Amino acid sequence: MGNVITIEIDKVSFQLQEEHDLLWLKNLGEVFCVFDQQDSGNISFGVEKNDKKFFVKYAGAKPMDFSGDPKEAVDRLIKAVPVYKALKHPNLISLIDHFSINNGYTAIFEWFDGECLHSHWSFGGMAKYTNPDSPFYRFKNLDIEKRLETLDTIFSFHTYAESQGFVAVDFYDGSILYDFKNHLTKICDIDFYRKSPSINDIGDQFWGAARSKSPEEFNLGSPIDSKTNVFTMGSIAFGLLGGEMVHSISKWEADKTLYEVAIKAVQKDRDQRYSTVKEFYEAWRAALK
Repeated sequence: MGNVITIEIDKVSFQLQEEHDLLWLKNLGEVFCVFDQQDSGNISFGVEKNDKKFFVKYAGAKPMDFSGDPKEAVDRLIKAVPVYKALKHPNLISLIDHFSINNGYTAIFEWFDGECLHSHWSFGGMAKYTNPDSPFYRFKNLDIEKRLETLDTIFSFHTYAESQGFVAVDFYDGSILYDFKNHLTKICDIDFYRKSPSINDIGDQFWGAARSKSPEEFNLGSPIDSKTNVFTMGSIAFGLLGGEMVHSISKWEADKTLYEVAIKAVQKDRDQRYSTVKEFYEAWRAALK
């Protein structure tokens, strides 16, 4: 590890691998929190101005956990902006503005008072599952109805994304924000979503968390399409209602009809799954009745 540069702005201090001017943030308001432990090359901030809060995502600096080229992170964020515009939806965090600054790029979103279900920066490793303060632990201890509402938010959004010709890439529990006070769910971080159909152009390091990736997301050249997303939705259901990667009914907390929908979604053989997210979502809703 080379240099460590400590930067302080307003209420936050954080570290970068090299000097980078971020004082332009002050023009947006007071910086009250920072999310600096992402491996994507982005660094994000909570900023408040005139009693309004915003989430500011920036690419161009070198965060401590980033090993790539900042130019690639900038390019990815620029490419993500049209995705947020195309998939604008009540269940998705809302993009307000975006612009180039200081050889970098920033995207500004409405602030949502939710906690990330995979907050690895505070509750890494087993703490996510066992620490009573961890958002994931608290979420898993909510009643089934509230968790089903969250899944409905996720499934309805992805049905919409599919209808707009997009395939979800890198959607996992770290893309889910939950507001425990108002019991609301929003989706964040859809930066890697692509026009469908797509293919796995990376191999086994294809974007996503191993616990929710489909078999084709480990195989170079495999299709990444609606059937892939059906698997993702099923995985998320097992993550929030069951034993995550253990798909046994003994760990499933909802009823058996829902289990049967979820288990069909996560079949290793693509042809055994629902063919579209819409078809999966319709089967899920029918099973709820």
